[in-house]
Amino acid sequence: MRTARSTVAIVGLLAVTVSACGGVAQSGDRTANQKLVDGTTFTMAIGSDPGTLDPHLTVLSVAGQVGRFLYDSMIGLAKDGKPIAGLAEKWDATTTAATFTLRKGITCSDGSPLTASDVAANINFVGDPANKSPISGLAIASGTKATADDAARTVSLTSGKPDAFLLRNAGSLAILCGNALRDRALPAKGSGGTGMFTMTEAVPNDHYTLTRRKDYAWGPGEWKSDQPGLPEKVVLRVVPNATTVSNLLLSGGLNAAAVIGPDRQRLTAQKLFHADFLAPVGEFFFNQGAGRPGRDEAVRRALVQALDLGQVGKVLTNGTGEPAKGLVTAEPKACDGDTITGNVPAHDLASAKSTLDAAGWTPGPDGVRAKDGKRLALTVIYGTQSGPTVAPTAELVQQSWKAVGAEVTLKGVDSPGLSQVLFGTGEWEVSMAPLGLVLPSQAVPFFSGAQPPNGTNFAHIENAEYDGKVRQAAMMAGDASCPTWLAAEAALVKRVDTVSYVDSVVPYFGSGTKFEVNAGSVDPSSIRMYG
Repeated sequence: MRTARSTVAIVGLLAVTVSACGGVAQSGDRTANQKLVDGTTFTMAIGSDPGTLDPHLTVLSVAGQVGRFLYDSMIGLAKDGKPIAGLAEKWDATTTAATFTLRKGITCSDGSPLTASDVAANINFVGDPANKSPISGLAIASGTKATADDAARTVSLTSGKPDAFLLRNAGSLAILCGNALRDRALPAKGSGGTGMFTMTEAVPNDHYTLTRRKDYAWGPGEWKSDQPGLPEKVVLRVVPNATTVSNLLLSGGLNAAAVIGPDRQRLTAQKLFHADFLAPVGEFFFNQGAGRPGRDEAVRRALVQALDLGQVGKVLTNGTGEPAKGLVTAEPKACDGDTITGNVPAHDLASAKSTLDAAGWTPGPDGVRAKDGKRLALTVIYGTQSGPTVAPTAELVQQSWKAVGAEVTLKGVDSPGLSQVLFGTGEWEVSMAPLGLVLPSQAVPFFSGAQPPNGTNFAHIENAEYDGKVRQAAMMAGDASCPTWLAAEAALVKRVDTVSYVDSVVPYFGSGTKFEVNAGSVDPSSIRMYG
């Protein structure tokens, strides 16, 4: 049984990332007449260097993909959304407390046993606000505390605040071993893991080589370690260019890669296996920090009115996208609904200009608007690792915003660069890096609360209606909370705190292999090699 780890990710920036449609062999799949083979190497492209691999200190999606090979979590999710065994064999949870019982015989990559105390220490590290973990508030609420009974193999936690999805959130935390908890330099380089593979070579910005652990027998659900076709090694190659990736897939230089843009058509024509997932790709965030133009709701509204989002979405997805319906695209969805339709300002160039006029943003001699001596100058950042369509999309946005009197500077940066700008320097006005979420509750620290460097509310959003709704939703368990979560999300969209306009159907192509994709990344336990 294949499973999804409940993760979070900003696509091209983060996590956890980002949503599965499940991998199914396509008609004409090249592997149809091939046999499973053992002892081989699975080579996959990643779009940029992951930077730190410490899963408690990063929210980059590329780091999350690498981390899935190295670190396991306490539970997985079946395709119907039900929890299944991971590191834990039993569990119980409410909105405020949870208990996990670990499987017997789990060992770390250095051969030492994984104890319940180790797991509790993982939870306590993320839950302690002094450690400033960027996933605090995502998988684990700030202030969460855990205790352990090593003899009984049980871990008990009390959440720092009520959490409607406590089981999924706490159960999804990537677990480090004791040595990695004592020396954070180890997980930063991919050591000290509980997962199926161990890091054996790391050459930043080039490749990472991982070797399968022979003692690994606690795969998700009923997974068995003696099945044929499992790779002995995994090589993750940093290849940012989509055309290069496609050429390598066709020549046998790669076994797997996600490919978007024009190159996907020739790969599909060659009948390569592919597993597809729906990813949020078209989103805008506005820096609402003090002194930033985006702090003015009229500016945010006018900028959206100036855009033909349908056309922008077509350029971004090369005409293959689907209109966004919400911030969460991950399957299986915890809450299904449409928070976008009817809540995003409609395209109207004249209204955009009128909105700015009414708010006091008047054109200067050079056509650039200003208010109180401050020009409407926008630095727009986007992820270069997100494919060849992102730059022309940014240029279309630039043209549209210049037409209403904005001065627009485009800045393309890679995943670590995006993280540094959004969570570090803060020197940006508009971000085109989408936020990938598995649960609506995981959006909360990105849309409210502490701002960088003390938190992850990178856009400096202050939305009282959203804050009130999420407090209500957190007190309700599971499905009962969904209407309130959806109302909270709609409050963000209506106030133009964020704009989601298109999702991408992303194919993960495979050559000489089959696998499944969930949470926006390849599931290591599902990889099978053919030859």
